[in-house]
Amino acid sequence: MHLTVVALVEDKPGVLERVSSQFRRRSFNIVSVSAGRTAPGMSCITVVVDSDKRSVDRVIASISKVVNVLQVEDLGDRRAVARDMALVKVASAPANRTLADRFVIEGRARLIDSGENTITLELTGGPEQIDTAIRELEAIGIIEMVRSGGIALGRGDETLKR
Repeated sequence: MHLTVVALVEDKPGVLERVSSQFRRRSFNIVSVSAGRTAPGMSCITVVVDSDKRSVDRVIASISKVVNVLQVEDLGDRRAVARDMALVKVASAPANRTLADRFVIEGRARLIDSGENTITLELTGGPEQIDTAIRELEAIGIIEMVRSGGIALGRGDETLKR
């Protein structure tokens, strides 16, 4: 089962390594990690892991003791919005161009770049939406692809403390 852990941290060197090592020490399978600055002096680290709730609760208790960690939370305890992004390059043959145009018209992708022989699409959405779009694009042949780690926020008015 995939669980999403979000940590609000001070934007200091080594914090990402200290947080991720808590998962490594417990032999977690990390599905994805994303980190980025959210405000001056603060960053948010989102870790999606393949584990059970009990194990995640233990690692959260451990992470909360790490220097420079301000707050850590399992978003599985709350309703959340999760998004991934992928950049996908396909050959620009006429049939591929038609499928790419359909993805853009339907709002499932943005046309980011086109070359003489390729088209690059940006896919943004929930993890399942991205998986579905990638499967459809595999049918025409993906030349190159990169995918971000998941990012997430709790729904409603509750926020991580700042």
